[in-house]
Amino acid sequence: MAKNELHIALVGNPNSGKTSLFNALTGLNQKVGNFPGVTVDKKTGSIRLEENFDAELIDLPGTYSLYPRRADEWVAYKVLMGADADIKPDMVLLVADASNLKRNLLFCSQIIDLKIPVVMALTMTDIAAKKDIQIDINGLEAELGIPVVTVNPRKNKGLTELKKVLAQASRMNQNLHARDFMNTKKLAPESVEGVQKLFPQLSEYAAIHYLINHENFPLSDLDQKAVEQVETVNKFNPNKTQAEEILQRYTRIRQIMQQHVVEHGPLEKKMFTEKLDNILLHRTWGYVILLAVLFLLFQSIFWLAQFPMDGIEWLFTKAGGWLSTTLPQAWWSDLIVNGLVAGLSGILVFVPQIMILFGLITVLEDTGYMARISFLSDKLMRKAGLNGKSVMPMISGFACAVPAIMSARNIENKKERLLTILVTPLMSCSARLPVYTILISLVIDDKYYFGFLSVQGLVMMALYFLGTFMALIVSYVMKFFIKIKEKSFFILELPIYRAPRWKNVGITMVEKAKIFVFDAGKVIIMISLLLWFLSSHGPGNRIEKVEQKYALLAQQHPAQADSLQKPLSAEKLQNSYAGILGKAIEPVIEPLGYDWKIGIALITSFAAREVFVGTMATLYSVEETDDNSSLRQKMDAATHEDGSKVYTLPAALSLMVFYVLAMQCMSTLAVVKRETRSWKWPVFQFIYMTGLAYAMSWLTYVIFS
Repeated sequence: MAKNELHIALVGNPNSGKTSLFNALTGLNQKVGNFPGVTVDKKTGSIRLEENFDAELIDLPGTYSLYPRRADEWVAYKVLMGADADIKPDMVLLVADASNLKRNLLFCSQIIDLKIPVVMALTMTDIAAKKDIQIDINGLEAELGIPVVTVNPRKNKGLTELKKVLAQASRMNQNLHARDFMNTKKLAPESVEGVQKLFPQLSEYAAIHYLINHENFPLSDLDQKAVEQVETVNKFNPNKTQAEEILQRYTRIRQIMQQHVVEHGPLEKKMFTEKLDNILLHRTWGYVILLAVLFLLFQSIFWLAQFPMDGIEWLFTKAGGWLSTTLPQAWWSDLIVNGLVAGLSGILVFVPQIMILFGLITVLEDTGYMARISFLSDKLMRKAGLNGKSVMPMISGFACAVPAIMSARNIENKKERLLTILVTPLMSCSARLPVYTILISLVIDDKYYFGFLSVQGLVMMALYFLGTFMALIVSYVMKFFIKIKEKSFFILELPIYRAPRWKNVGITMVEKAKIFVFDAGKVIIMISLLLWFLSSHGPGNRIEKVEQKYALLAQQHPAQADSLQKPLSAEKLQNSYAGILGKAIEPVIEPLGYDWKIGIALITSFAAREVFVGTMATLYSVEETDDNSSLRQKMDAATHEDGSKVYTLPAALSLMVFYVLAMQCMSTLAVVKRETRSWKWPVFQFIYMTGLAYAMSWLTYVIFS
């Protein structure tokens, strides 16, 4: 087995083809985690450069220059500046877009002046050809003093040559360029010399960055003061230095472009992308098309996921049944069947939806339409304190809040990202569907207007609209109270339209499924095991007394022994810790029209909202069957102690509103804690959502009563 002898940092501008190149070079040999201290994806992968020569490729977040503004850009910046304790790249593989070379060369020139060995991978050459852009590769290499390799990762072209160049470059004693791109020392000669005396290993350009950003580097207090002293003595002006540097770089870049790049004039015919944008970004038709795309997206998620989800449920039902009949009657067998297996089922049953959701989202990203969705929705989102990039996490929340919250990482502004995380769980996820379905069928007549408008369907749509509307209202209110002062910019590059790269789609689907199963899955399993204990055990000998009571009844009435199993199970649950909790909270939930059994369902639903239906089935002693009619009949017949019906129209509508607004998902709270790196925000989220759910449910019950 070859060792990872070489560590290569993969960098480039956003939308330059960096992700496609990373996936093409590494395939499935990838690991996804977080950079230490920040919630930014850390992707690493192994590539075979030559026989017995492997390299580790580190995919750094996309950035336009070495002057970072967003959290993910700071991650890339610190690695390139050697200020990251965990990642020390030996070489940089820079991805540059051939169709937009002038802008890409700015970042490239800065890396060259850091004196880091660098190889350029030139992508989008096919797009450049369509724009009649011709690049002299040999001349560009000679001008920059670094190897330049043309690649097309979507078609796996140029990858073998790129691997050879990387291997050769690593053997050239890490000395790939003998000259500077520009004389950075002239920008502040005395200051640069002062910093280099403190840190002799720094290049002249790295010294400039130490002068500008030393507060963000892991330096001792003594070193920090020494750099500040150099700044003060030499009257170093960071803004003036940065402006002069950029101007000088672009002057040299223009010279290179004139000598080695031939571009068509500005009167060239409109690209296909521009023609399509006239339709998709139209002030009227753009929104109509957007709504149609989103409608098809979610219809596809529910329709396509139905078959594998049904298959997983069937598999676990069969496995649970087989284990129940095979394993001996013991507490540990009950733990395996009703705790572990049930918990695994609750995790894996949602994997198809998550894979399909992220697969379709990756298709939208690959084609270039995702950026247009953010652009179109920015105006509405900004009024609520968010921005256009908030729309996709919120839309993803219709499937599952866990990956939706994780996807909020691409929002640069901290306040807007936090607001997005706090309101995304208000979007009705797929776990709420079983609750909505059974409650709507109980109290809403199955009528149609105009032959096609279903009343039940309209109520279902109203529930989804309520969650979305409340998310925008809550965000609007919270923006006045969250005191994070950071200027918000919505700068978005609209990439060209391209066919999706299906291998990339497949890799993303697998990676997102792994993250969900191994991250959120741990929490769900723990909660499932805890709920099994709370539902199977009670204080003192209360459970034993119930069992003795039914054992005596079975002896007295042997013919009814089988029929006694269901009420036995229900009474044991009533006397379990979960049942006692339900009784304890009954006075609190009674104003909403709920009884203690609904109270138990509210508690068990914190593991997963869809557990509501299973809890009701157990409580009402209904056989485990796919036929919901028997459960509906039992729930329809359920009464309070005074004989009044439990599931009236006001009570059912109140319960639906509660499930729309309440934070009943422990895995979501765990992910919020992970993303915000604080328990403050998940606790706040739990309190505000529960309070909002209670108030709106009470209001609904009062109005419809």
